[in-house]
Amino acid sequence: MNAVFKAARPYAGDALNLPVKNVEEALPFYQNVLGFNLVSRGDAPHRSAVLARDAIQIGLAENGGDPEQNGCFFEVDDVEAAFAELKGRGLDKPDAGYRVDRYGDVSWRVFFVIAPDGLCYCLGQRQS
Repeated sequence: MNAVFKAARPYAGDALNLPVKNVEEALPFYQNVLGFNLVSRGDAPHRSAVLARDAIQIGLAENGGDPEQNGCFFEVDDVEAAFAELKGRGLDKPDAGYRVDRYGDVSWRVFFVIAPDGLCYCLGQRQS
């Protein structure tokens, strides 16, 4: 069973304007490993692509930003199913390295993925 991606919260800025050096080179990871579908492409004001999965959309953009200083938190309904799915799709990460992080009054069970473009993603499930 695949996890449901419920929300995307960018670390800085805008989830529809995540910086990458080359959109075309970045797309296969997002489509093949993270399971996103391409929604649209753009060329102005810079080359970009919008991707969707379940209830969320993200955008990759050749906007001159530093990918290693950005990324998103993805809320998922089942963090273990998310890791198993991504591994099955070719994620090259031997172990999830789960941990519990607390933000405000909410605890999250999380793991991290670094995309080949340098963007960092935290996938997490709210703990009761």
